[in-house]
This record gives sequence, C-alpha cells and structure tokens, in this order.
Amino acid sequence: MATPQGPACRALRKGGLFPSRRRLLELMQRIAFGRIEGLAVRGGEPCFDPPPRVVRKVKIGGENGPRPEAVSPDFLLKHEVLELFEHLTELGDGTVRCLEVKGGVPFSLDVEEEPAAA
Repeated sequence: MATPQGPACRALRKGGLFPSRRRLLELMQRIAFGRIEGLAVRGGEPCFDPPPRVVRKVKIGGENGPRPEAVSPDFLLKHEVLELFEHLTELGDGTVRCLEVKGGVPFSLDVEEEPAAA
C-alpha cells in the first residue's frame, strides 16, 4: 500500500505544522484535560500574545500527566486536531473564548467572531 508523500502528508503530521499550531498542539497534550481560554487567532493561526488562560482539570485517582506523544518530535495528527485547525483557518481573525481539551485532543470550542455583513 502506498503512503502519502509531499506537502499534504506533512500537513497531517506534527512535524509539518507551523510553529504556532505546533505550540497549540503541545499545549493541549501537556494539559491533557481542561480548557484554553481567550486564544487569539490571527490569519487563521493561534496567537500567544497575549497568552491565553489555561485551566487544567485534575481527575482524582485518574491519569493527569501529559499525553505520551507530547515528547515525540513527529507523529500523525488525530482527526480532531485537523478539524480544529480547519476551524481556525475559517475563523481567520477572532478569539477562541474556550477550547475544551479531553485526553490531550480538542473536544469543543466556543468562538467569538464578527457577525457576517447582511
């Protein structure tokens, strides 16, 4: 079976991400469970100036450490991560009020955006 190669394949891997997207991915993996609040998006890319607020959920008696792949330099991205990046691209400029993270992957997001012109 042939494997994808070229730019499309790189976009599906951590190593092919822009630095701002890689930073967001690593943040999600590090907090594992919780949320990221007030994440600015400029030109479809996460912006960390000003820094977003991170709220980590601690599960009593549960696994609270970062995702194992957080230390890996490259791996295939999960569908949920790719969908998150598609939403950021569509947003263009705006603010993610709340990005909920479960198991180190995005679960839901609340987006603040300008209403479309009539």
